[in-house]
Amino acid sequence: MFGRNAKSEIDSLVGISARIEGDLCFAGGLRIDGEVHGSVIAADGTDSMLVVSEHARIEGEVRCGNLIVNGYIAGPVYSTDMLELQPKARIVGDVHYKTLEMHGGAMVTGQLTHMQTGEPVFHLAAAEALSEA
Repeated sequence: MFGRNAKSEIDSLVGISARIEGDLCFAGGLRIDGEVHGSVIAADGTDSMLVVSEHARIEGEVRCGNLIVNGYIAGPVYSTDMLELQPKARIVGDVHYKTLEMHGGAMVTGQLTHMQTGEPVFHLAAAEALSEA
């Protein structure tokens, strides 16, 4: 996974049998093995890491610094630092990233957009909302 480049450790877990209905805000490191039907968003101004395991399913927006995906995400994804798409990763939605590592077998159904250094994630969301209006 991120090995020596990781800035955060995993300190929270959504277990494989858990299902969350609603948005999930976190700080630090979070691993999801279960289901989340809502947005998963890291707290502003913190180093964050999100691991979406091969058993996980997220239906909603994902925003964080470091992101490792080996499960399913249906919604837009914003990674302000490093995004790793492992072989079983499936994303249905647009992906915005600073650095990308994509393994063979990973699939994205949507646009991949590189974010420039220092480009705020929140401005991207505001621009998309305006263009859809």
